[in-house]
Amino acid sequence: MPASEGRTNPRRTDPPRRAVIAAVPAVLAAATVLDGCTSSPGHQPRAYRFFTSHQAAVVEAATARIAPGPADDPAEAGHPGAREAGVTGYIDTMLAALDQGQPPHIFAGGPWSNRHTSGPDLMARFVLLDPVATIAWRKRITAWQDQYRKGIDALDAAAGGDFTAASHGKQDKILAAKAVSQFTALLFEHTIEGLYASPEYGGNRGLAGWKDIAFPGDIQPRGYTPDEVERSDGHDPVQDTGIVADVLKLLGAL
Repeated sequence: MPASEGRTNPRRTDPPRRAVIAAVPAVLAAATVLDGCTSSPGHQPRAYRFFTSHQAAVVEAATARIAPGPADDPAEAGHPGAREAGVTGYIDTMLAALDQGQPPHIFAGGPWSNRHTSGPDLMARFVLLDPVATIAWRKRITAWQDQYRKGIDALDAAAGGDFTAASHGKQDKILAAKAVSQFTALLFEHTIEGLYASPEYGGNRGLAGWKDIAFPGDIQPRGYTPDEVERSDGHDPVQDTGIVADVLKLLGAL
């Protein structure tokens, strides 16, 4: 996912939480545009397919601490976060992918959408899975469903009954606790996907994630002109120091 604008706050001495998120998109965006699937202010509440209303609220609160928007952190003014991009809807769609009838929302079709051309959105025509792929994906999704049920219960328990009622500071401490580290890692992965994957998968609402990082998305069938390929998008505003340097070092080793 291409580099985003900086999220620095001159009054802060610690790197903003979104600095890590900003370091990841450049490596992952192209993959999530083409790959399978790996209630916000101002929007109508949606009907969830897998989550209960409380489970969805917990996931929304947790992912908003991982990728906060303006309502979650004043330093993010002007930059949409997990709430604005509908990350919870992306996760819910993924967890119910095999329960929505055929074809499941796992591999978007193509070869392109209608974002840069006229006609139907071919990306919204999902690919049918063969029997072996169906078994493999059902096993993977069933495991994720179990992780989310247990993880949400663990977050609630650590918060004294309701994670959504805890302060932002307490929510941060809970998510950073070793006891829920595996669930937090899963939430981080799915938050990134929900922010920057093609919107056909249920996230990146209104192209919020792509617009924030000035990524045009799938450009087919027009493609990029030679000038667009050569043109620099400017200086990278993310300083490669501290935790960002560690993330970049890890990504470089992959």
